[in-house]
Amino acid sequence: MSKKRQLLIDTALELFYTQGINSIGINEVLKVSGVAKKTLYSHFESKDALILAALEQRHSVFIQWLESKLADAPDDESLIRQLFGALDEWFHGESKELGAFRGCFFINTSAEFSQQSPEILGQCQLHKQQVKALLGDRLQCPSPLLLNTLCTLKEGAISSAHVSHDRDAAKRCIEPLLILLSIVNAPASEA
Repeated sequence: MSKKRQLLIDTALELFYTQGINSIGINEVLKVSGVAKKTLYSHFESKDALILAALEQRHSVFIQWLESKLADAPDDESLIRQLFGALDEWFHGESKELGAFRGCFFINTSAEFSQQSPEILGQCQLHKQQVKALLGDRLQCPSPLLLNTLCTLKEGAISSAHVSHDRDAAKRCIEPLLILLSIVNAPASEA
């Protein structure tokens, strides 16, 4: 990938994530990056193409971050604790890889583009599906109820931390999930 193309993606992602996509025009991306308009359009045919590239980059960064946070979880209880501990770090600005917390870039983007661009919305949905698949692969318990609840509480914690400035939302998700884990793991005669 060319350095200028990468600079445009990095700049756009930073601006879009911190200020919102609709509030940032191409001229602002050009001004901050120092790249000429002709160069931008030689790499991206439109602002939507630049948005898609920014989404792809954020997806890659987020998945790598998440995999690293969950890599050494020996069991489902540890996985739950590590996932929500990692989210808690992110919410409190302690995640260097993800940068300052401004909510979920994919939730924010889908809110701005709910009907305007099926391709952008599709990229946001794909991210969520791949995060769920990663979590499903890591869980040892095959319960769809556990996986769906884990993902729903993860999304809720991110939204609460962003919208309500409830930076401790992730911590409160752990105990209910551990209770659910004990229920779904209980022998059938106990459940």
